[in-house]
Amino acid sequence: MKSIPHPIQYQGSKRNLARVILHYIPQHVNSLIEPFAGSAAITIAAAARQMAKGYLVNDLNRPLAELLRLIVEFPVDTASFYEKLWNEQHGDSVEHYNRIRAEFNRTQDPRLFLYLLARCVKGSVRYNADGMFNQSPDKRRHGTQPQTMRTNIYGVSALLKNKTEFSSLDFRKILAKAEKNDLVYMDPPYQGVCGDRDSRYFSGIDHEKFISALIELNRREIPYIVSYDGRRGDKTFGMLLPEFLELTRIELEAGRSSQATLLGRDEVTFESLYLSPSLTAKLNHQSVDYHQPKMQQYALPEPHVEYA
Repeated sequence: MKSIPHPIQYQGSKRNLARVILHYIPQHVNSLIEPFAGSAAITIAAAARQMAKGYLVNDLNRPLAELLRLIVEFPVDTASFYEKLWNEQHGDSVEHYNRIRAEFNRTQDPRLFLYLLARCVKGSVRYNADGMFNQSPDKRRHGTQPQTMRTNIYGVSALLKNKTEFSSLDFRKILAKAEKNDLVYMDPPYQGVCGDRDSRYFSGIDHEKFISALIELNRREIPYIVSYDGRRGDKTFGMLLPEFLELTRIELEAGRSSQATLLGRDEVTFESLYLSPSLTAKLNHQSVDYHQPKMQQYALPEPHVEYA
């Protein structure tokens, strides 16, 4: 298979884990739904393999969701706008970036956001307390070359055009649309898990509300996958999902972190993947060997919380 196109550089994207995650998508999926789409890496990878009839891409970050829509529905205009911005930066590139960033924060124009994501440090979004994008430019590089960006944009458009719905709604409104023949993939921000504000995310998510939403999905027998917590060495990130949800938990090896490499530490990052009971039943019924990737399952502690 040809390489999968990805026009949006986004730190924390599941692009590198997509091949393994897609192993747990059952046959005959009507709609693949991403309530926390980010760069839509899972949707794009699934579309490249024709794993669903349609796709629903949602993110509460409206400029990001709108950017994905423009990439899919208006690829020529989006690529040309990026090329124009990219070519304008070759005087004082830092001043140019700062000016575009200020304009984006004022207008929320998603086309400006594409340039900022391609040009900012490590493709890493950062927001201040007022919700304004404040990441600095990478002074060592000028962002994705226009022709490469155009190729990626055209590639994503070819995969998703006329089969994808885009929105920027609360995740619970998106989950209400899911049906039994759909598959929901959720990669919510760690912010709400930890309870503290995290500048990496446009908006957080309340842990208890998220658990309540999973309870409702289980009641409706909706198949879903959740990427939620992880660990590196002895350090954990996020709270484990509770045992009463009866999820299958799998640890995916995500490799050594860049920070560990710089410090000379031999620390491998693991990310948790949770499969819903209805999804596990479907995979077993289809005789899919979903235990193939390296995995560990755990008995998870019950939290002392009442859920609505």
